[in-house]
Amino acid sequence: MPTKSAVAVLLASALALALAAQDLGNTDLNSGRLANTGPVKGKAKGKSRPPAAPTPRNAEGHVILGPLPGEKGVWEGNAGATLATNPPGGLDNPSMYLPTNLSIADVPFQPWARALYTYRQAQTTKDDPHVRCKASGGPRMYHTPYGIEFIDAPDEKAMYIVGVGGPHTWGIVYMDGRPHPSKPEPSFSGHEVGHWDGDTLVIDSVGFNEKFWLTREGIPHTKELHLIERFTRTDHDTIRYEATIDDPGAYTAPWTGGWYLTWQANEEMYEYICQENNRDVAHMFGGPRN
Repeated sequence: MPTKSAVAVLLASALALALAAQDLGNTDLNSGRLANTGPVKGKAKGKSRPPAAPTPRNAEGHVILGPLPGEKGVWEGNAGATLATNPPGGLDNPSMYLPTNLSIADVPFQPWARALYTYRQAQTTKDDPHVRCKASGGPRMYHTPYGIEFIDAPDEKAMYIVGVGGPHTWGIVYMDGRPHPSKPEPSFSGHEVGHWDGDTLVIDSVGFNEKFWLTREGIPHTKELHLIERFTRTDHDTIRYEATIDDPGAYTAPWTGGWYLTWQANEEMYEYICQENNRDVAHMFGGPRN
């Protein structure tokens, strides 16, 4: 958690930026609401789609999160999806939200965490560790484009989750009923244990480091984070993703938000290189976005 002096700097910076935004006629990032519209059914990457097939299942009736035999495809995260909606002008894309998402004004931030979030938004998220080749933990992984794959390994009692975009990110979800260690080594993905709740994969994670952002637009967290994620394949082409953030270091109460992942047929995982000294003007230096 930042020191008092760091908090003071953040609050001062946020105030200065808010005043500057007001002078430019921008909307205050901590006020106002944006209506949730839910997923854009039948659309992905701007192309029309036929109605989705039913949720695929194996011979035992268990939901399959990956491709069927003989099928190719990956899950696509929407880069602008967020856990909580921003007012117009904020960094997000309302087309993929869950209709139950909070407004950012209603998120139970502690004062230092709200100031940090506001600062990151005003800086066009140029300090995002993701664009500096840092791994993506928790929700950040699931709204990163270029592909996500779930690899169910029942013989190993594990689920492997692999992402393409940005730095290579992957995690092992232990499905054998083990508890979390009493003192997990802090990491980007945390210690993940999972189970099936009916048709929903539930992942319970602790032991995170603070070297990544929870989401692209700058949701903060601390090492006290306890994350619960729920993945429900509602039909062949859609996963409903919902995350509950329980972090007493940054928030005054647990809160929940999420978005939808869409199936990209005939696509496969591929090599994606995130290299040092990469210059991404829009994301790393606060330049204009196209």
